[in-house]
Amino acid sequence: MRLTFLARLHRQGRGQALVEFALVFPLFLLLLMTIITFGLYVFYNQQLQNAAREGARFAAVHSSTAQCPTVSWIDPPGSLRPGGLGGSYYRCDAPEGGWPDMKIAARSKIWGMASNQVSLSACWSGYIDPTTSPPNADVMSTAPGATFADCTIAGVNPRTEPGGLSCPAPPTIPSSDGVHPDGDDKASNTAYGNTTHYPTTVTVYMCFNWTPPMSGFVFIPNQIPLRAVITEALQRQQ
Repeated sequence: MRLTFLARLHRQGRGQALVEFALVFPLFLLLLMTIITFGLYVFYNQQLQNAAREGARFAAVHSSTAQCPTVSWIDPPGSLRPGGLGGSYYRCDAPEGGWPDMKIAARSKIWGMASNQVSLSACWSGYIDPTTSPPNADVMSTAPGATFADCTIAGVNPRTEPGGLSCPAPPTIPSSDGVHPDGDDKASNTAYGNTTHYPTTVTVYMCFNWTPPMSGFVFIPNQIPLRAVITEALQRQQ
């Protein structure tokens, strides 16, 4: 009788442990996957920030005085081009081609996600003269009426409204004549001219549509757009 009683207690204990495991394990698994997903989210965001920083840095040092400049939709005025007035200007790494060189430089810093699925767009900001019609670009900050104009991407300011930009990154709106800032770009890629440094900046927007592990399960969305925006001041390249 005593052995039978002990065996019954042993079976009941095993059954209780199994029920407790069945109740606790799904919660533990959910917590574990949440931690992993959040860690990947932080990691991929950091990767994207590094890539955007590298792209902005590439565009900043490959300004109008570089052998293969990374350009905006606005060309520098003739007097600010290498060689001075009448000098030729080579649109090497250009928006009409999707900035292939800048894109390669930015994507080279990506690890752990498909770099070919990371998209990029960029725009250039600078001082304009709004008193002219249409406004003139590439004016000095000390010029009468000079106003600093933030560039846009598809009409959206990437520095103040990054969430308003679509992913993949949209193309930028070109200048109507390649001279005036009536598109997304408000300046050319001029960093230096006529013995003067121009306070021009380039802003790079990069994004990636991430599908997290266990997407669609509980509160994890099927797709999360990751965005990064970095601005750099242009530099003269000797």
